[in-house]
Amino acid sequence: MKLLEERIVKDGQVRPGNIIKVDSFLNHQLDVNLLDEIGKEFYRIYKDDGINKILTIEASGIAIACMTARYFDVPVVFAKKAKSKNLDGEVFTSTVHSFTYGKDYDITLAKKFLGPEDRVLILDDFMAVGKAMHGLLDVCEQAGATVCGIGITIEKGFQSGGDSLRAAGYKLTSLAIVEGVDEEGNIIFRPQED
Repeated sequence: MKLLEERIVKDGQVRPGNIIKVDSFLNHQLDVNLLDEIGKEFYRIYKDDGINKILTIEASGIAIACMTARYFDVPVVFAKKAKSKNLDGEVFTSTVHSFTYGKDYDITLAKKFLGPEDRVLILDDFMAVGKAMHGLLDVCEQAGATVCGIGITIEKGFQSGGDSLRAAGYKLTSLAIVEGVDEEGNIIFRPQED
């Protein structure tokens, strides 16, 4: 998605440790027009896959999931990272390691919101080594839901997450895949077909 790549180059920052900072438009301050274009693109790619639910993880994936769900006209459900006193009934749980925060945490999702009848599109803002995605896939497996696709806004192609999920047979689409940074600090993208 050229529009997204151009925005990463214009407003993104590369920090030590291969951290790509896009908080001015994607995951702290939100550019809703860009998010709308991202939602349209995920819809274009997955519109024929029978999606009836979109799943993400709090917090940065929620805006992307909501903008995409508008086009599918389906609900968004998100796995919670924090324990909540108002999460009632039975829950699915999985342990996830956060690359960004360097720690493990449990995600939870109420069982009443995901089941065997669901055909799920999983969305998130970033993928590095894929730990959050494995947690969401685990929750889908526990629920008996069918994962029809995985949509990532920005994938770190120099890390193993995306390639391992593709090798496992998942239909994974990343709108921008960052391969690395050159000596001048320019972000290098993996060429992709439209």
